[in-house]
Amino acid sequence: MGLALLGAVSQGILWGIMVLGVFITYKLLDIADLTVDGSFALGGCVCAVLVVSGVNPLLAILAAMVAGMIAGAVTGFLHTVFEIPAILAGILTQIGLWSINLRIMGKSNTPLLKNDTIFSQVTDMTGLSTNVASIIVGLIVAVVIIAALYWFFGTEIGSACRATGNNEAMVRALGVNTKVTKMIALMLSNGLVGLSGGLICESQKYADIGMGTGAIVIGLAAIVIGEVLGRLTPGKLRAFGSRLTAAVVGSVVYFLIRAFVLQMGMDANDMKLLSAIIVALALCIPVVWEKYQLKRSYTRAARTEGGR
Repeated sequence: MGLALLGAVSQGILWGIMVLGVFITYKLLDIADLTVDGSFALGGCVCAVLVVSGVNPLLAILAAMVAGMIAGAVTGFLHTVFEIPAILAGILTQIGLWSINLRIMGKSNTPLLKNDTIFSQVTDMTGLSTNVASIIVGLIVAVVIIAALYWFFGTEIGSACRATGNNEAMVRALGVNTKVTKMIALMLSNGLVGLSGGLICESQKYADIGMGTGAIVIGLAAIVIGEVLGRLTPGKLRAFGSRLTAAVVGSVVYFLIRAFVLQMGMDANDMKLLSAIIVALALCIPVVWEKYQLKRSYTRAARTEGGR
């Protein structure tokens, strides 16, 4: 049980980098970008092929991130230049990436059992277990990315990207080219998704054509779980840096829930159903909580008026 939970934490942190990418489009741009399922697998496929070819594992992961950014640029191009709705542009890119990923690998999966990865290198240097090495590497990468995102979205162009999702018409009226901000956000988002795909590929020692299936659901579930935890925390974590951190924490919690349910004997084939239920519950809880708080405030107001 302990080993399973440790593995869930390591996977949750690595997937949390993908969740940060989904956070950018879903929470900042207010777009459910379905490119994610394809760009995640793209990152894994590119990373696997390069590692098998003898490329340094770190460079392979960076290449995976660049590949994800290119996928995001395609979606952004379709959306901003040809004015295709963002959700449809993401679907088109995702469908196209299925064939591209097959072309990249030349087969449905690529094993890395005989190749070095950054995780095996850390394990060899420190003598730590694979799961612990994954947690350490994942935490380092996640902290660096959260710090970089916090800095970027505090800059002028980053603030314009955030404002585009809040009120696109107002931002456009201020002279900001919203097509550029959307393109930047989509490229940055899918770059992080591709980076996560490369890390997961090296962590699990293989890349598969279907490894990105359901990634968007996991991303949304983790974001909502992180928000729910933030709402239940005293003082409510509303600062931007706290929201980014909560997204990664939500990913870890999601994978811990999955690991616990599997340990309880649930069929692995039912995990998609569980994911849907988790997302539904996570979306419903904030609504119910707000209604409860509103009802309490009305009740207190009525009592106050009645006591006068």
